[in-house]
Amino acid sequence: MSETYTKAGVNIDTAAKAKELIGKYAQSTLRPEVLSGIGFFGGLFEFKGYRQPVLVSSVDGVGTKLKIASALGRHETVGIDIVNHCVNDILTGGAEPLFFLDYIAMGRLVPEQVGAIAQGLAQACREAGCALIGGETAEMPGLYAGGDYDLAGFIVGVVEKEKIIQGRTIVAGDSIIGLPSSGLHTNGYSLARKIFGETREVLDKYYPELGRTLGEELLEPHRCYYRELKPLLPLIKGMAHITGGGLIGNVPRVLPQGITARFHSRAWTVPPIFRLIQQRGSVAQNEMYRVFNMGIGMVVICSPDNVAQLTGALPEAKIIGEVVKQVGGKRVVIR
Repeated sequence: MSETYTKAGVNIDTAAKAKELIGKYAQSTLRPEVLSGIGFFGGLFEFKGYRQPVLVSSVDGVGTKLKIASALGRHETVGIDIVNHCVNDILTGGAEPLFFLDYIAMGRLVPEQVGAIAQGLAQACREAGCALIGGETAEMPGLYAGGDYDLAGFIVGVVEKEKIIQGRTIVAGDSIIGLPSSGLHTNGYSLARKIFGETREVLDKYYPELGRTLGEELLEPHRCYYRELKPLLPLIKGMAHITGGGLIGNVPRVLPQGITARFHSRAWTVPPIFRLIQQRGSVAQNEMYRVFNMGIGMVVICSPDNVAQLTGALPEAKIIGEVVKQVGGKRVVIR
């Protein structure tokens, strides 16, 4: 009996159906600059309108938050997660998102599941004004077991050279403003899963302090800050997207040498999910701030002269610290 690709675990017809669904959702994100739709061998984007354009790129994944999505059978939110994560990353440099590409790999392609992911990708791209221009969908039996899959995203944005934000003008005395996160975003899920588990029974449990089930809380999409911060970029000296590594690991990435970011932890309210994780897992305070965002999804550093204008335009923003001269080896101090 002859062997076929389908007998080996890869169904070309199923893959074609999945890609058709992705193309359907991607169509709603296309901009006039996109010269090719999903399906061509490469995404074509006509680049224009800038004097000294600098391309800004980033790549990331959703991580083990996908295990929660799989356990609950809800896959649309992880598409939102990966787009918003990538948009926030390039936003820290002052960049406008241009186009996005995705990578979806599964042990067995389920078109409806791929479609749900693509629906989330398209929704987030539309909201950020970013085109979903291409990607890759792979069926790899033997590499991914059961319902496991991986999702990664790649983004390209642009900023005028003279408007790049890198934190180089930050000095002692500058103010630190925090924008709230919507929850864990896309980091710390391996620890959260170790503490709670990931069975349907565990995730369907209702917690009064959360006001919803644990699964609903853990699947809350990663917040995007692009729309609210875009008009305020000229007032900002530096930004840090608080992802893996928390405030401790991410803020130093935008600080010049010789200065420290000093945070006042009582300046904002840490969301209940983090308190729950800390209590259930007996997690040390320092470890919490190294792993999770602790309720701050984006840090904005500015001159004290611009604080009133920024906080006036950002109702949820709070002054959470200041920049000081470095004493010792710490670049971040949390009091």
